[in-house]
Amino acid sequence: MKKLFADGSLLFVAFIWGATFVVVQNAIQFLPPHLFNGIRFLLAAIILSLFVQRKGKQIISMKIIKAGTFLGFFLFIGYAFQTVGLIYTTSSKAGFITGLSVMIVPILAVFFLKEKPKLIVFISAGIGTVGLYFLTLAGISKISFGDFLVFICAIGFAFHIVFTSKYSEQHPALPLTIIQLVTVSLLSFLSSYLFENQTVSLEQILHQDVIFALLITSIFATAIAFYVQTKFQQFTSAARVAIIFAMEPVFAALTAFMVINERLSIYGLIGCFFIFTAMITTEIPKLFPLKREIKQTNI
Repeated sequence: MKKLFADGSLLFVAFIWGATFVVVQNAIQFLPPHLFNGIRFLLAAIILSLFVQRKGKQIISMKIIKAGTFLGFFLFIGYAFQTVGLIYTTSSKAGFITGLSVMIVPILAVFFLKEKPKLIVFISAGIGTVGLYFLTLAGISKISFGDFLVFICAIGFAFHIVFTSKYSEQHPALPLTIIQLVTVSLLSFLSSYLFENQTVSLEQILHQDVIFALLITSIFATAIAFYVQTKFQQFTSAARVAIIFAMEPVFAALTAFMVINERLSIYGLIGCFFIFTAMITTEIPKLFPLKREIKQTNI
């Protein structure tokens, strides 16, 4: 029952992340992207801090601060390049390119987690590259500056996933998540000051699209989503989590179609299919050893 609830919770997280592409894209028409992220992650950190138990020993140590800051840096890279990239590309393309992080993770794990390289990983990388070609080059859809930014975002998210698997076992989920969110917020405000040299009025911040986006992203897509991911991964396998999160770009495309009637060309659909196949193919081999182990245990 716990495993089923965990899978359902993680699928909900994937849905929220996919759905926020359109919401964020609307909001950054009125508010600079780095400033938007700074406010979003600050609100999320404040929300989660309300649930920190202050009884007993102090749970914030230098080790957890270092780990949270390190993870927060990669999370910042992911969201910074994603949010800015959304200015120059479509929600559907951004969703699927961001989804490449699920495929990149096993490759990074070989180098940083010392996992043995597998042929299927490189086959999946090739399939994903073909998919990215169809999605961004085929037909009238060309590679844009936004596509490049979102690809860097995918790499940032991949590093974040890899090192989260390392540090989440060493530290409690709630404070580790809060430190990450605070780090992203501070770096976003700094980036806004350095690169978004424009005056923002109170009217822009209070615009209904901005308020709606901040509420949705800070509460659901940030505070709840990252805590749920850390909390419930312990009840399911990493392979299942990766497959579940592979649904995020699918939800992004569906949301873009339903909300703003954004349609992909036939080549785009073919590219999406290849990328989705690559993400699934990367994780499938991890499921079979688990099944064999279960059979051997029963015997």
